[in-house]
Amino acid sequence: MIQSGFAPRLLAWYARHGRRDLPWQQDPTPYRVWVSEIMLQQTQVRTVIPYFRRFCQRFADLPDLAQADQDEVLHLWTGLGYYARARNLHQAAGRVLAEHGGRVPQQLEPLMALPGIGRSTAGAILSLALGQCQPILDGNVKRVLARCFAIAGHPSQAAVQRQLWQLAEQLLPEQGCGPYNQALMDLGASLCSRSKPDCAPCPLSGICSARLQGRTAEFPGRRPSKALPQRACRLLILRDEQDRVLLHRRPPSGIWGGLWSLPECPLDEDIAVWAGRRFGVKLESVEQLAVVEHSFSHFQLQMHPCQTRITGGTLAVMETELIWYNLGQPEKIGLAAPVARLLARLQAQLQTSG
Repeated sequence: MIQSGFAPRLLAWYARHGRRDLPWQQDPTPYRVWVSEIMLQQTQVRTVIPYFRRFCQRFADLPDLAQADQDEVLHLWTGLGYYARARNLHQAAGRVLAEHGGRVPQQLEPLMALPGIGRSTAGAILSLALGQCQPILDGNVKRVLARCFAIAGHPSQAAVQRQLWQLAEQLLPEQGCGPYNQALMDLGASLCSRSKPDCAPCPLSGICSARLQGRTAEFPGRRPSKALPQRACRLLILRDEQDRVLLHRRPPSGIWGGLWSLPECPLDEDIAVWAGRRFGVKLESVEQLAVVEHSFSHFQLQMHPCQTRITGGTLAVMETELIWYNLGQPEKIGLAAPVARLLARLQAQLQTSG
């Protein structure tokens, strides 16, 4: 059977070519592996490495993270995207501290009960940090299994998902489960890439159904394509006499949940009228800036930034909702990445004009 040769081939390849110098592999505690696995969801290794190092330098262990302010957590996550991951990680760390004495659960069910931890992430934590025999099924692993066993359909489909999980369980070796899981992820991230897989040096080339049939491009099946919906918003850069910028905290759910952003004025409203009604302020003339486009996984956002100066009124900044952001001495808060870029651009302009 193909299954009997799968793990030995993979482990032999990993012994020669596997990655062992990733920062979370140097001290693979459950906490560090957990942080890395959350960061690696939908994000490439080379992008994650500097974020992981900064994050673990500030939050060296779980109590550090659990007791931190969410703003600081989101600040260190700024630019990594998918911010719900950071909020869930922070919330889960608090629960581990409160419910498990600060010790990451070492069983599958209580680990999966924490926010943001699914079956594959839990399996990765338990196998990579503790050597337990648990399957994983991240995007790289799905691709390797779908090709090797010619599993038709897109991995997000329930029937395909069940088939892949069944294979993942059946293929687990009795020993060396941690290196085996790492080998699967490494193979998918390197040779068995999404496009143009490098089959010649692949340890599974002799048993890979997709390669033997000349159909590697067909597996895994593609998600049915559909055009992303378009959305638009207007972002206001409201500056005071000290050139501080008004920011507001976004709701905890939805895009940029919990992050600080620029106020949004509806596109069909007069900016001065809206700002007067919303903040009780008067404005100078408004300057329209260049449109900024930002892509999310499920829609395209077109941002229309406008900048102006507040000339009067009685704005009451509430600590939990609004802050004045000093461009020259920025606070350690979580900013939506496009907003951070707009503020950096404004700071550069002010320095040049000053």
